[in-house]
Amino acid sequence: MTKLSFIRRSAAIVCAPLAIAVFAGSSQAQAAEPCIGASWELTGALAHTGLQIRYGVETALAEINAAGGILGEQVELRAYDDQGEPARAVDNALRIGEQDECVVMLGGFRTPNAIALREPLREMGLPWVGVISAGTRVIEHEDGENEWQFRVSMKDRWVAPFLVGNALDRSPSGKIGLLYEATGWGQGAVPDVRNAAEAAGTELVGEETFNIADTDMSAQLLRLKEAGAEALVFYGVDREADAILRSMERVDYRPTIVSAWGIGGQLGNTAGELSDGVLVAGTFSWWGDLEPTAQTVLDTMVEKFDLEGPQDLLLPSGTANAYDAVYIIAKALELAGEFDREKLRDAFYEVTHEGIVASFNPAFERNQERHDAITQDAYKLFAFHENVLVPLEQTPFATE
Repeated sequence: MTKLSFIRRSAAIVCAPLAIAVFAGSSQAQAAEPCIGASWELTGALAHTGLQIRYGVETALAEINAAGGILGEQVELRAYDDQGEPARAVDNALRIGEQDECVVMLGGFRTPNAIALREPLREMGLPWVGVISAGTRVIEHEDGENEWQFRVSMKDRWVAPFLVGNALDRSPSGKIGLLYEATGWGQGAVPDVRNAAEAAGTELVGEETFNIADTDMSAQLLRLKEAGAEALVFYGVDREADAILRSMERVDYRPTIVSAWGIGGQLGNTAGELSDGVLVAGTFSWWGDLEPTAQTVLDTMVEKFDLEGPQDLLLPSGTANAYDAVYIIAKALELAGEFDREKLRDAFYEVTHEGIVASFNPAFERNQERHDAITQDAYKLFAFHENVLVPLEQTPFATE
């Protein structure tokens, strides 16, 4: 029996009439409240990630509510802290789905949390929209029956060829390696990277892993150095990336790092000049000349959250993705015509939206591969330059 099933059975014993009212009949069960729930990393080592998502979500929601709300209702955000832990994310989902009865749930930073939610979301019939976590298995379920999880983010199966190609461009010998964290996200990316390397006609000269909170990666780096890897495809986050850069300095080895977007602007704050030249995949930057809508959003966030400017948007792609995701949800609810979870899910396939990240036309399609709204043509490469993560073309690190 799953944890969710146990809770439902216990509730039925204590309050059987309520259980019948809630679960008897699919149309009644799917009716929901005008609130958007969220499980984010709001405290702990990843607290900055939840904050960055909140910037985008609250800005979009404030705009929507000021314009009359959704279906004439003011929509509330109810965000809960999971500290980056899957078990807490599941608890938060139960609260959002069964206590708050929100119409939809937004995901956070960590892929393991998103994977842990697959069964609870399915049992509750609760739509979930991810805005950062990029693991392939979040959306592409092994049984092929993903009905409830959607994403306005990158997908590792599509990211891997992008990273491998850019790593090869920066390796004169064609020798590249893989360095990844030992989590569901990092381990899940390994077959994607191997397949991408094979498709590019090469093999990885080394694969090394590390644990969360490791501080010395010298041994792994020395093996990659001995193998001749001139560029490394990287799956990890800011804290461990900082440790890796310091380990590289100790062992006198500095290959080009081409990273998935677990790395954010926080690395520039902690690693300083060591971060210079680290490349990161993403979808959006708040630096440079912006389209009018994006500029307005930036100006609003700077004022609303007392930011200095783009340098305070440490997960630029995640913030932008979150902003677009709220508008996709709002448009889908308008198409659905009521706050109903099943109707919202079905309306996702009809939504079109001109976002700040991409044109979504439609946002999603009726196959789980395209439960990802952002496709490969929107992927971009960014680089740390003078401690700030900016578009690659604004740095000295662009290749010919």
